[in-house]
Amino acid sequence: MRHILLGAALATMATPALPAKACEELGAEISAKIESKGIRGYSLRLVPAAQVGDQTVVGSCDSGATKLVYRRN
Repeated sequence: MRHILLGAALATMATPALPAKACEELGAEISAKIESKGIRGYSLRLVPAAQVGDQTVVGSCDSGATKLVYRRN
């Protein structure tokens, strides 16, 4: 019985607390927040995490494999 409870506890800890958002949904939410602050003339792009470099990351999706980067025009 203890093995079952231990297994259930470990499985619960291994699953993420919140489901991951779709990249497009995340981009739309962040874009709405930026525009609500009166900011215009910007771009948001989805890039692989390995190619971010020194860009400003404002979100991530695909379990961290893809980053949403912000650039002011």
